[in-house]
Amino acid sequence: MVTSSSVTTRPALVLASASPRRLELLAQIGLSPDSVQPADIDETPHPNELPRLHALRLARSKAETIASRLADAALVIGSDTVVALGRRILPKAEDEATARYCLTLLSGRRHKVYTAVSCRPSAAWPEGHSNERIVESYVIFNRLTPQHIDALIENGDWNGKAGGYALQGAAAAYIRQIGGSASGIIGLPLFETTQLLRGQPCPAGMGWVP
Repeated sequence: MVTSSSVTTRPALVLASASPRRLELLAQIGLSPDSVQPADIDETPHPNELPRLHALRLARSKAETIASRLADAALVIGSDTVVALGRRILPKAEDEATARYCLTLLSGRRHKVYTAVSCRPSAAWPEGHSNERIVESYVIFNRLTPQHIDALIENGDWNGKAGGYALQGAAAAYIRQIGGSASGIIGLPLFETTQLLRGQPCPAGMGWVP
């Protein structure tokens, strides 16, 4: 691997996330990271932190944490998705009670989904650019009866999902409308990510995307 600032090969592409959804989204556009290195950071919102800024702070922190550990030339992608009702940041559902709480709140309502993506080069690639984007989308749920929520809980694809649901999962049967970036709602805005990668100064013909 190149460690000199004179990069003659493409720097490694590192995903600072263990999310299988983000790996699947990157594969959708023909990208396979050279390395997957989850960033173990505290994701607790700061007091009075707005959802949009929370998503951006976490995406940036993930990318910076991993970039600071790398000795070789690399570009790190960090991303975070926040589901919000107004100023309220909904938690990631790690148990059935939390998933039920989130789905009850979202029933029959329009909510926003903020997904931030941050690119950070390692110190061994000083030519690389640090850049970031945040995408705002919205989702409208149909009214969920207790039976609907029970079925979604039983399905289990809420586990680990912000807001207790996945657009690509069983909850899609109850989502009346979305606006914005579908890939952003799932976990990584592909258009914006592609633009960030195209803006990096890779050697001719060695970029990550066409």
